[in-house]
Amino acid sequence: MVEVKKRWRAWLRAVHRDFGYLAIGFTVIYAVSGIAQNHIEDWGDVSYKATERTFSIPAIADSVPDAIAVETVADAASLGAPQSSTRAGDEIRLEYGNGVKVTAIGMTVTVQTRTRRAFIGIANWLHTARHKKAWKYLSDTFAVVLLYLAFSGIFMIKGRLGLKWRGTILISIGFAVPVLYVALAGGPNNQKDKEAIATAAPPPPIQRPKSLTLSPRPTETTVDANPAGSAVLVPLPPDD
Repeated sequence: MVEVKKRWRAWLRAVHRDFGYLAIGFTVIYAVSGIAQNHIEDWGDVSYKATERTFSIPAIADSVPDAIAVETVADAASLGAPQSSTRAGDEIRLEYGNGVKVTAIGMTVTVQTRTRRAFIGIANWLHTARHKKAWKYLSDTFAVVLLYLAFSGIFMIKGRLGLKWRGTILISIGFAVPVLYVALAGGPNNQKDKEAIATAAPPPPIQRPKSLTLSPRPTETTVDANPAGSAVLVPLPPDD
């Protein structure tokens, strides 16, 4: 029993080492995919590789039935029957279940394809455990292993290089960084408010009432009915 008490730190380091080896694969997957998802606004969706090719076909007359027109475009693209299709005038659009889109306008056909990248595409797919029941429990196990690695690392070394001095300082820094960021950034509510303000439509311009222009009052002119020096005509009495 005494020997076990003395060697508990050695057992702790041994298990820490083995769990560290087991966690390498999971850590690489989640680290690389996490970086890619953090920068999706800068790099776009790196899970897929987008390609586009354009070629010409003979013009399809408007009198050609829709089914034959769609088949003509699909055969020219060598993609087979599409999942859905639309036709409007000289424009024909085809969509396939694997994400391929074909657009024919007049005599020009454009084929857009998306293929999942080998590593980063699978890593991003595994990063979110939605609709992956088995992987969800595997990722939970990895999270528990990470917790063990974090807490066991605290007690692996004793003395000034361990929890008594250096370990305490580094642990405090590790907790302080996210706490300070939340305090300085204002938290998630502040970010939502900023996003709402950025995406909100600008207020309509204030309609100021038009100034009323008062027409000048007409000046009153007094006309003397009998100006000085003018002759006054007196009507004569009627003849008897």
